[in-house]
Amino acid sequence: MAAPAAADEERLSAEFDAVIARQERIEPRDWMPEGYRTTLIRQIAQHAHSEIIGMQPEGAWISRAPSLRRKAVLLAKVQDEAGHGLYLYSAAETLGVDRAELTRRLLTGAQKYSSIFNYPALSYTDVGTIGWLVDGAAICNQVPLCRSSYGPYSRAMIRICKEESFHQRQGYELLATMMRGTDEQRALVQESVDRWWWPSLMMFGPPDADSPNTAQSMHWGIKRHTNDELRQRFVDMSVPQADALGVRLPDPELTWNPDRGHYDFGEPDWAEFTRVVKGDGPCNAERIAHRRRAHEDGAWVREAAAAFAARGAQQQAPAGSGAAHGGH
Repeated sequence: MAAPAAADEERLSAEFDAVIARQERIEPRDWMPEGYRTTLIRQIAQHAHSEIIGMQPEGAWISRAPSLRRKAVLLAKVQDEAGHGLYLYSAAETLGVDRAELTRRLLTGAQKYSSIFNYPALSYTDVGTIGWLVDGAAICNQVPLCRSSYGPYSRAMIRICKEESFHQRQGYELLATMMRGTDEQRALVQESVDRWWWPSLMMFGPPDADSPNTAQSMHWGIKRHTNDELRQRFVDMSVPQADALGVRLPDPELTWNPDRGHYDFGEPDWAEFTRVVKGDGPCNAERIAHRRRAHEDGAWVREAAAAFAARGAQQQAPAGSGAAHGGH
């Protein structure tokens, strides 16, 4: 498509701003500023990568789940995460980027995924903690995205959030069951929560003062809340749940502040966050190596699908021509 003339672009830009101001949706066929498109591609792709890479920590425990019921629940959850990744890659493709290119950017480190998935799941208890804390943080992050200004993204998030909510509940139910068990099981839950609490707080990204993209994303309606607002919401939601479970959150500064009407909490280790985002987390190399191996092992599937589609197109062509001739 040819680039619009300057006057046309000015008119299109005004129309775009008016749609954003009315809280309506931008659709793939609509004109959009290039910065809006590239910001969306980066955010949706990072979200899709996180869903796909996020299958690894819990996927490793499917064969070791303690009962058929627990195995079925975990298997269904990991399948859900794969589906979320596919929805989101499809949403990104409506912006004109190829899925193979997004995979290439992930494998070369040009695009990131959530830092939380670079931490190991050391015990089956972690399956419960990931469900409660990690999926709980994801819900805080993602529910506002159901009102994102880009139509395909906001619609994909509606179903994803419903499933993430179920994941959070299944994780909480697993931990609650263990807390009703033996002293050893309760100790396992506490140890797991101690390891996952701070990385979960880091899922919301750096503090607002260090997040240069947040203001523009909120102006465009891509994001609805800042990182710090969402982090506060997560803490306020998690503290009473921890009390109900009977676990202690590992933060000595965690106290209710009646003046603010929120919990005060300590500062995550942002130096650790930066190290993990830059590739120096406990499992960064392992996660990408596993993803690269799965991509290479699946090459024959992609080739077979392409060959099948090409053969179908060839078979369709004569039939279509014949129908056209018959019409004459």
